[in-house]
Amino acid sequence: MDLPADLAAALEAATADLSLRELEASVERLIMRYRTPGRAARPILAGSVDAAAYAAYRMPATWGAVRAALGAVAERVPELGPRSLVDVGGGSGAAAWAASGVFPSLKDIVVLDQVGDALELGRRLARDAFSGALRHAEWRQVRFPAEIPEADLVTVSYVLSELSAEDQDALVRASAVGAGTIAVVEPGTPDGYQRIMAARDVLIAMGLRVVAPCPHSGACPLAGTRDWCHFAARVHRSPLHRRLKGGDLGHEDEKFAYVVATRVPVPESPARVLRHPQIRKGLVMMQLCEPDGATAQTLVSKRQGDTYRAARDVDWGDLWRGSAD
Repeated sequence: MDLPADLAAALEAATADLSLRELEASVERLIMRYRTPGRAARPILAGSVDAAAYAAYRMPATWGAVRAALGAVAERVPELGPRSLVDVGGGSGAAAWAASGVFPSLKDIVVLDQVGDALELGRRLARDAFSGALRHAEWRQVRFPAEIPEADLVTVSYVLSELSAEDQDALVRASAVGAGTIAVVEPGTPDGYQRIMAARDVLIAMGLRVVAPCPHSGACPLAGTRDWCHFAARVHRSPLHRRLKGGDLGHEDEKFAYVVATRVPVPESPARVLRHPQIRKGLVMMQLCEPDGATAQTLVSKRQGDTYRAARDVDWGDLWRGSAD
């Protein structure tokens, strides 16, 4: 995925007056803090330089992960069309940018965060956005957990790891109370998966139905195993992004875990592909999460004609509507 042209230009302009050394020093410090889970005693972003460095380093990947998660929702419920969004813990607005790209129906956006510098940067980035909803978004500073406004769509992305377990639960509940649909996104690590599973349990207990990635609202079949459910979003890197990452590749693969739940009616889901399909001569092997709540290894052979051709095109995270019969 390519970062939207207006967002890429805004990020470049926001960092134009900062030296690479300043940005790298800030990024190094932020990486160390974000790799330490648990509640932060004070805001992790300590000023405008930190906010700009974090946005340059992390915003493309966060945008890619949230866009992929919301894209899965749009595929399952194409008529969803939310008009209002609350981006919880949105910082500089990566999830709001992702949502506006997936749902052009959005008219009203509110971004909530604890860090004023991040919100101010988000306001600057959105000033010349192509989306009118982004240009006129409200950027509101709050302390989490907090009362969350009602909205057709609520996103809670990459924020739970900064809170205590008790506050994580409280924030998910507060975000879901007035949400038509809620998306929770975390890093695709075992810890991130556990936070998503806890959020998923809360949402189901509150009466919401899981839309994605699970094709069911039953117990996760991977719970209690050494495996965990996660996906990947490939995002192209700008020259600055590549330098801050210290890598040579022109892209990065952001691993993420997520759950989306809703109060609107949704059709029965096909299976979800949980890993990269393995393609052998005349054979495709897929690990699927099935609508009945089980996981299954599915083999599709060349003899199955159209089903085999469809299987060769399917990717990790896709829905699988084919049949191996």
